[in-house]
Amino acid sequence: MSRVTRGDAAVSSATFAPLENSTFRSIWIAAQLSSFGWLLQTVAVGWLMATISSSDVMVALVQTSTTLPVFILSIFAGAIADNFSRRNVMTMGWCVIALSSTMLTALVGLGFYNPWMILAFSCLAGCGAAFTDPAWHASVGDILRKREVPAAVTLISVGYNAVRSIGPALGGVVVASFGALTAFAVATLTYLVMLWVIGRYKWAGRPSPLPRESLTTAVYDGTRFTALSAEIMAAIARGALFGLASISILALLPLIARDQLGGGPIDYGILMAGFGTGALCAGLSNNLLRRSLSQERLTTLACIAAAGCCLALAFTPSLAVASVALTLGGAAWVVTWTGLDVSVQLSSPRWVVGRTLSIHYALCSGGLAAGSWIWGAVAENYSLALALESSSGALLLVAGTGLLLPIREWKEADQDPLGFETPAIALELKPRSGPIVVKIEYSIPEPNVDTFLDLMRERRRVQRRVGARHWNIQRDLREPSLWTETFRTPTWMDYLRLNHRLTATDKELDHRLLELHAGELPPCTSLLIERPTGATRRRHESTGFFFRR
Repeated sequence: MSRVTRGDAAVSSATFAPLENSTFRSIWIAAQLSSFGWLLQTVAVGWLMATISSSDVMVALVQTSTTLPVFILSIFAGAIADNFSRRNVMTMGWCVIALSSTMLTALVGLGFYNPWMILAFSCLAGCGAAFTDPAWHASVGDILRKREVPAAVTLISVGYNAVRSIGPALGGVVVASFGALTAFAVATLTYLVMLWVIGRYKWAGRPSPLPRESLTTAVYDGTRFTALSAEIMAAIARGALFGLASISILALLPLIARDQLGGGPIDYGILMAGFGTGALCAGLSNNLLRRSLSQERLTTLACIAAAGCCLALAFTPSLAVASVALTLGGAAWVVTWTGLDVSVQLSSPRWVVGRTLSIHYALCSGGLAAGSWIWGAVAENYSLALALESSSGALLLVAGTGLLLPIREWKEADQDPLGFETPAIALELKPRSGPIVVKIEYSIPEPNVDTFLDLMRERRRVQRRVGARHWNIQRDLREPSLWTETFRTPTWMDYLRLNHRLTATDKELDHRLLELHAGELPPCTSLLIERPTGATRRRHESTGFFFRR
């Protein structure tokens, strides 16, 4: 019995350890307050739309209006977060959200609003969220130690869902008692508090010795790295499919409260509170769940739980039963999103984590936006019950995708870039000089060839995702034991970036290849620069350089 007690205490301690950091603690607390404002505004916007519009699609599009901007802008926001101060990016995003809320408050106060105007300001708030979320989650690794990142991500989710458990209910009370205008005004104040806290506390990312990348290059590099990382792509794909299938729970909730249960804004708030309560309970027990089950198993069970929630909502006329079903749906949401978020974070080096997270958020938000429209259209053209039943069936299909796209277990790996000393060269190059050709020669005895080729397949993936182009290996016809690895980078600066991006985990391949190398000296590396023979150039520019080590 004492072992269980100590284990639970250790889990609890690990969960709340990031709060010992004053900067993280302050931002986290402010985030809960602003989350309350966001949920308060969500309830007000959702119910206001349900009262001024008879279209089920317009009601469901409230969710689309806030998630679609994240889908469109997140990748650019992630590139900006990786190249500029993440704190400044957060500030910019919250300024946009506060501006949107302020303008919506003023227009509602003047009585000058309509459904499309409400969607427009919700979309503007979503634009701000597209910048704040990648920057905040990427900042976690700057503020805290690596081993504290999973607990910090869980705390962020737990905090949000703790607010979700009471925020919507309070929002329903505020909307019913004081009107949507008061809800919008209170939300605006919470956003201003968040801006004040960000302005007071400062943190810095890990500086790079190289100049900033251009936005287009940063987006390309982030997209390439993500596409070549199987574990990240699996998490993103599962998240997008889960969002597409499960968003019906939240997108159709105002219609469930209004049409199926015959309730008002208070009933809608109670339903949202039920969802938040389930999310809170799952968040608090998240560490314990991860110790008992793999993330793949947890994600599959979460899909099944969300499917059960949809079926219950489709058939019950009871507010109490619907609230209980929503606790199951809320638990499924937090288990899925927290697990996928941490999987992406721990699989990403610091130089690209903002971009991988932003791509994750973008595609998941795209799934949420598309799902909101799809289930809203089904509800309007057929029935609310059919939309929820179809969503349940889709969630069961998503549960089965684990056979094709399994989520790998989290593992401790050193993803920090290693130091790289620029090699001495005989020519004076500019950052844009290139293309650069890299050749590495290995001497591999015949018994080691199969192992060598296996390692080279992994090396190809590692080198390509940090910037190598046209990677290949060749075998010498006269000396079969001689193998040459060749790849290119467009410019000299790209070559330097490639080497600065390699982590200790990536470099392990070098040691394993060195064990297979039979030469007395380590593998020989040559650096060359390509020059076309047809162009007229000065002699010192047209002569390629050759560096060996």
